[in-house]
Amino acid sequence: MTTYRGRFAPSPSGPLHFGSMVAAIGSWVDARHHQGQWLVRMEDIDPPRELPGAANDILKTLEAYGLYWDQQVTYQSSSLERYQELLQRLLDEHHVYRCTCTRKQIKASDGIYNNSCRLAKHPEETEHSIRLKIEHPVLRFQDCFQGNCEADLSTAGEDYILKRKDGLFAYMLAVVADDIEQQITHVIRGADLLDTTTQQLYLYRVLKAKGPIYGHLPIALNDQGLKLSKQNHANAVSIDNVVETLWQALSFLKQNPPDSLRLESKEQLLNWAVQHWQPEVFAGNRSFICTQ
Repeated sequence: MTTYRGRFAPSPSGPLHFGSMVAAIGSWVDARHHQGQWLVRMEDIDPPRELPGAANDILKTLEAYGLYWDQQVTYQSSSLERYQELLQRLLDEHHVYRCTCTRKQIKASDGIYNNSCRLAKHPEETEHSIRLKIEHPVLRFQDCFQGNCEADLSTAGEDYILKRKDGLFAYMLAVVADDIEQQITHVIRGADLLDTTTQQLYLYRVLKAKGPIYGHLPIALNDQGLKLSKQNHANAVSIDNVVETLWQALSFLKQNPPDSLRLESKEQLLNWAVQHWQPEVFAGNRSFICTQ
């Protein structure tokens, strides 16, 4: 397969923790297993959540683990003009509308936005977000790891935000715009993002673009059943014992690396992972307990 183009797209809101490293390793190994390209994109469009120096720290960590990327690293913050042009196209084609609803109002309706501003036609000068009008939602898709996946109608049919009230572009617009721009064919990521997939596929449909093949890796949970995340204060991965952490990550992904590889180089361990990649073990598994 020579047309494979995958990517890893971290947010620079902190250093890589074990859960995010698992996603990076899984996407890198899958790309290399298919003789494909693997790109890195920094999702730096939410300055209030970003940590100074985190982007460079993430790149240095990937390099320390031998996860080298193809082509130049891209930064979403340099694509704001392109996002605005795309948003204007959606406005001109009446696929989006202005919404003045507050979080408090949405929370009062069970936390699901009821598409109440669709017909309101709020003037541009009002404080507003911009939402995508979902008229015929995508309710299912075929995941290359998880198999047939179905979405809840209340989620898949919710008009979601493409540009926030504070003027910042939303992840949902930027990620689809960039995957199209970079001709990404495969998106291998954590299963915590699985519920957003049908919503993103709908935007591909509106833009008359072909969506990528999605594969969702099991996410790492702590012993309390909580996802390892920056919000849950997951520790940053160390670059002092790279081989052991790589081995632990592959073991977490049920790849069963031999114990003998713990004494070898990171290159040997990664080469073994590429040659013996077995994503079929992920079928039906959207989370694993992390014991490290």
